Amino acid sequence: MRPSEIRALLAFRRPRWSPTERRLDRCFTVEDLRRVARRRLPRAVFDYVDGGTEDEVTMRRNRAAFEELELEPRVLRDVSEVDPSVELFGRRIPLPVVLAPTGMTRLTHWEGELAVARAASQVGLPYVLSTMATVSIERVAAASRAPLWFQLYMWRDRGLCRELVARAREAGYEALVLTVDTPVAGARERDFRNGFTIPPSIGLRTLLDGARRPSWWWRFLTSEAIGFDNVRGRAEGSASLAFVATQFDASVTWDDVAWLAGEWGGPFVLKGVMTPADAKQAAALGVGAIVVSNHGGRQLDHVPATIDALPRIADAVGDGTTVLFDSGVRRGVDVAKALASGARAVLVGRAYLYGLGAGGEAGVVKAVRILDGELRRAMSLMGARRVADIVPGHVRRRGEW
Repeated sequence: MRPSEIRALLAFRRPRWSPTERRLDRCFTVEDLRRVARRRLPRAVFDYVDGGTEDEVTMRRNRAAFEELELEPRVLRDVSEVDPSVELFGRRIPLPVVLAPTGMTRLTHWEGELAVARAASQVGLPYVLSTMATVSIERVAAASRAPLWFQLYMWRDRGLCRELVARAREAGYEALVLTVDTPVAGARERDFRNGFTIPPSIGLRTLLDGARRPSWWWRFLTSEAIGFDNVRGRAEGSASLAFVATQFDASVTWDDVAWLAGEWGGPFVLKGVMTPADAKQAAALGVGAIVVSNHGGRQLDHVPATIDALPRIADAVGDGTTVLFDSGVRRGVDVAKALASGARAVLVGRAYLYGLGAGGEAGVVKAVRILDGELRRAMSLMGARRVADIVPGHVRRRGEW
C-alpha cells in the first residue's frame, strides 16, 4: 500500500479539550452513560437514582419483559425518510419521549432541574417538573423554552396543592400530572444500607466516598443547600425536607382526582395506573391521559412489568384516552415496543439522570440523542416511516407464533 493510500484511510478526530465532551464522546448507549455516572457519583447518590424497592423484583422485570418482546419487521417499505414525531396535547414534538419527573435532582448534578430544563429546550421535548424538585417552578420556567408539565403529589395541605397548581398555571406549564401510586413511600433498601438520608449526612463513610469523587463533592459543598424549593414559605432549606415527609396523604381517592382536574382546568394526566379497571375509572371521570407506570419499580415490589400491563390497559380505554408509558426504557427499540403495545409516547427518568450524572446538561442531551438515533434506526428496519405505522402486529412475545 502506497503512503498516499494509507493517508486516505487515516481519520483523526478533532481534539476535545472539555473533559465532559471527552466522556460523552465515549458513550454510545444509555448503559454507557450509566457506567460513567456510577464512576462519578457517590455510591449513595448513584444507588438513590439506580435502585428500586425491597428486592427490586419489579425493577428487574421492567427490563426483562422488554427483552422478552420480539419485533416483526416489514420489508420493502420506503423508509428513506423517517419521522418519529408525535402530537401531545395539541403540540407536535420531535420524538415520542417526555422527560419524567424526578425528585432531588440536584443530588445527581449541582444544576439539577435547571440543567434538565435547558436540555429539554435543546431537544424540544416536554419536561415534567416534580413536586419534589430542588429548583422552583418559576426558576425552571424562566430557564426553559421547552413544553413544561408539572407533576403533583396530593398532599395533606390541600391549600398548598391549590397554591402549587396556581403557580404552575401562572408560570406557563401546559399539563398537570398527578402521581397516584405513592400513598406511602416504597422501601428502597439500597438507601437504607447506604445510610442515605435527605439531605445527605456528612459522616466518615460519606467523606471517604466523596474524596474519591472530588468534582461532585466540591459542587455539593459550594452550591446552594439542597431543599424542596417549591414549599418555601412553609419551610426553608433542609427543614423543607422534613416538612414534605409529613405531607403524603394515604386518604386520597377518586373524588380528589375529580377536584384537582377541575381546579387545573387544562390537560390532566394520571400517573401510576396499572390495571384496566383503574384506567376505565379515570376515563369515566374525564381524565384525558394516563401513564401506565409502576414508578420504575420504586414503590410496590412484585407487580407486573409495565410493558406487560400496557396492552390490556390501552385496549380498555381505546382511543378516547391518551396512554403514556414509563418504567424500564433504556433503548430506542424499547420506545418502539411501547408504541406497538398501545402507548402514544414514553416517559424516561433514569435514562436522562444517567446522562445528567455523566455530563450535566450535555449528558441529558446525549441521552435523548441516543434514544432518537436508536428509534429512527428501529423504525427504518421495522418498515415504519411514521409513529402511526407502528402497530400491534409489529411486536410479539418470544415464542408466540
